[in-house]
Amino acid sequence: MTCEEDGPRVATRRGLLAGAGATAATAAGAGLAAPAGAAPRRRRADVVVVGAGLSGLIAARDVAAAGRSVLVVEASGRVGGRVRNVSIGGGEVVEGGAEYIGPTQSRMAALAAQLGVATFPAYNTGSNLYVREGRVTPYDALGLPPDPEGLPDAGGAIAKLDALAAEVDLDAPWRSPRAREWDAQTLETWLLANTTTASGRLLLDVAVTSVFSFEPRELSLLFVLFYIRAAGDQRRPGSLVRLISVAGGAQERRFAGGSQRIPLALAERLGRRRLILDAPVRRIAQSGSGVRLEAGDTVVRGRQVIVALPTTLAGRIAYAPALPARRDQLTQRLPCGSVIKVHAVYDRPFWRDAGLTGQIVSDAGPARVSFDNSPPRGRRGVLMAFIEASDARAYAGRPQALRAAALENFSTAFGARAARPRRFLITDWDAEPYSRGGPVGCAGPGVLTGFGAALRRPVGRIHWAGTDTATHWNGYMEGALRAGERAAREALRAL
Repeated sequence: MTCEEDGPRVATRRGLLAGAGATAATAAGAGLAAPAGAAPRRRRADVVVVGAGLSGLIAARDVAAAGRSVLVVEASGRVGGRVRNVSIGGGEVVEGGAEYIGPTQSRMAALAAQLGVATFPAYNTGSNLYVREGRVTPYDALGLPPDPEGLPDAGGAIAKLDALAAEVDLDAPWRSPRAREWDAQTLETWLLANTTTASGRLLLDVAVTSVFSFEPRELSLLFVLFYIRAAGDQRRPGSLVRLISVAGGAQERRFAGGSQRIPLALAERLGRRRLILDAPVRRIAQSGSGVRLEAGDTVVRGRQVIVALPTTLAGRIAYAPALPARRDQLTQRLPCGSVIKVHAVYDRPFWRDAGLTGQIVSDAGPARVSFDNSPPRGRRGVLMAFIEASDARAYAGRPQALRAAALENFSTAFGARAARPRRFLITDWDAEPYSRGGPVGCAGPGVLTGFGAALRRPVGRIHWAGTDTATHWNGYMEGALRAGERAAREALRAL
């Protein structure tokens, strides 16, 4: 749900392409039932893809490129999933969901180039701000928060985490040599044993919640180590520093015109006849001859099906026969994080005049981390913050309270002018009926060693995609692409 200051604001749906700044959403179940007594519409394809996010669209592209027929069935009235542009007026947009690209994300970079979508550097010129106990201290954007006590403590823990992550088996983290040891504890218990200062733990807590949208106490250490290792490619292993950095990191660049241009362009090339929107899949039945999906008022038959949804949402579909117990139990144990994204829109990016990047690291919530999210021409200024984990849950359904609290954080950092935006936009992913959080499904203790083997394993004619299933850049757009490509290869081999 995307809201503005005075409550919900939903853009009118304009069909498939819905405009680069569309915020279209469809209420769960609204207008989807066929009239009483009406026969369902029937469609057929070699491969049916459930979900028109990046993973599903790239899987469909690859199936079609192999000469096989494909249909994409999407619950909402738009494409993109958790990649969505939001209009700020004047023909300009910001990203309501996933937006950044960085080094080692080669699939996403190649796809953007192929589709003619340019990138530009995230604004990172000048000084960041470290807000600690009400005191605001600037520091160089290429440097680290000026905390002489906490920084060495946090840096030592990060180095240890990176070293442990290097031992993780990316394809099967549950088979790593120390998997059971690591999966028997939370990240928080490990941090308490490997840090000595309150400031060090604060810096790590802010880093962890900004990456995962979970609190350290909710995360398995094994899952965190896998996620760190996955933030790289075959030549350059992942690191926590890459996950949290702008320059040289996962937040290095943005997409001109907003990240939703990528799925919109994929959908346009795929063609409208291959897309079925406003059709939430309720049931998937498979037999010796194929699969049958019940989706809205449509019945779709195919030979193979790719489910490109968050793992927890895939578990809400009815399956016949029922899923194997381990796969079903996994879907109950891999929830999405709690995250709300807010944008304060100003006439211009005034903080740049003071030599500031717009980035903060703060001990006070809910806006503990912020970025300059202004359009590339910089005509309007936009401060963006992620409201995550416990903060997101605390402000759920309270847009006015969230606005006041976030603007207080901005004002503390950037002065009184930050308290008076022209617009204030809230994108609450926890409230999205077909997302229910983001950016990725995360595992608590015992999940990967007990149930991880079912994460990507096909169930008969059913194949699993989505960024949750990626082995590189899990949780990111890059991971979504890689997972879709892998699932398409599986389905094509099965044909």
